[in-house]
Amino acid sequence: MSTHTFARLRLAPGILPKHALGYYLSAMSGILLLTYMPQAQPLILNDFLKIDGKEVGKISGDLGFYAELVALATINLWGSWSDKIGRRVVYALGFLLIAVGLVLAPLSSTLTQFTLARLVFALGASAVTGMISTVIADYINGQDRGRAGGLQGIMNGIGALITVFLLLRLPSIFQSAGLSVIDAGRNAYWVVAGIALLSAILMLLLLKPGLAIRDNDENVPFGQLLREGLRAAKDPVILLSYFASFAARGDLAIVGTFFTLWVAQYATDVAGMSGPAALARAGIVVGVAQTFALIGAPIIGILSDKLKRVDAVIIAAAMGSVGYLSTIFVSDPLGVSMFISAALIGLGEVAGVIASGVLIAERAPRQTRGSIIGFFGLCGGIGILIATKVGGILFDVWRPAAPFILFGLAGVVVVIYGLAVRKHANPVKA
Repeated sequence: MSTHTFARLRLAPGILPKHALGYYLSAMSGILLLTYMPQAQPLILNDFLKIDGKEVGKISGDLGFYAELVALATINLWGSWSDKIGRRVVYALGFLLIAVGLVLAPLSSTLTQFTLARLVFALGASAVTGMISTVIADYINGQDRGRAGGLQGIMNGIGALITVFLLLRLPSIFQSAGLSVIDAGRNAYWVVAGIALLSAILMLLLLKPGLAIRDNDENVPFGQLLREGLRAAKDPVILLSYFASFAARGDLAIVGTFFTLWVAQYATDVAGMSGPAALARAGIVVGVAQTFALIGAPIIGILSDKLKRVDAVIIAAAMGSVGYLSTIFVSDPLGVSMFISAALIGLGEVAGVIASGVLIAERAPRQTRGSIIGFFGLCGGIGILIATKVGGILFDVWRPAAPFILFGLAGVVVVIYGLAVRKHANPVKA
């Protein structure tokens, strides 16, 4: 069977350029949508539901915690289902559920209703996240997976920047046009819901129909995943990758949940901004972090190939620790010091994700790779659970920088352990 190329990437047999185009559009819109909900929710909590400022950190953390529980409970189910009914159907259904969650969220009049909307959104997000990871393996020739992942990272970065520089400004734009805060917020959410609906339609039109035929070891039963994943932790380098996944995914959760909350809360309570204006200002700060993440991604990818994998993880964890711990010195989140911290956090965030992923891909033996990589992802999910739950409590009872400080210290632990196991860093052949 003849093969095609897309952006100089060799495609798997039977995959057309339009299928690859659909995938990369999904990588952009998927991250755009997945980052919007947690970053825009301060507007719902503060202006729609009038949540007490002393509780908003805990509630934000709880929402992220419940969403991650849904993701952990369903991502393997989505993967199994996609084997039976096709990737594009699950992809489209995921985007459709995201759209439903975005429509319902600004209609909420109670925290319970908003929580249910977030869980519907999380169910769809779980499907989309799973398909982003799965379809790239279906579509791209194995020899080009590294460059394919780099292009995926670029599309992710573009999507995240659209969120922070455009979508988070929509409530302010609509308010400037004369709408009330409530109507402006609803219109903004519904515009983003329209993007999700359009994405669902594009998946049905562009992705390859039918079932994937793959020789892989995905969708490992959970019991097997735990047994083989824990057994593999006897290898100190694999254990390092588990720690790094925990810290890196926790970092991502903190940026998504608490960055906009910190800036928006300060902007409304101290600077006297309206909710939409505060959200737009918070978007600028997050935009700085995402811009540096986008710039840093290819650099970190090159370093991960040039250096020993363990050394790359150590450097990435150190970068993340410096960025997250720098928030200790931020007294005014609207000031210059916050932008410096955001830039450092963006670099550390992307470095941790890339370096840990490269390490586990190299270290995991072929015969148990599915279980080990699955357990690696589970460690990341636990990182998100702790970041959102514990971070939310500390946000309220200690200081807004507390979640960042917590995972800055987690990065320090990764650095110390990484230095201790460097002597075991020679790669294991599959």
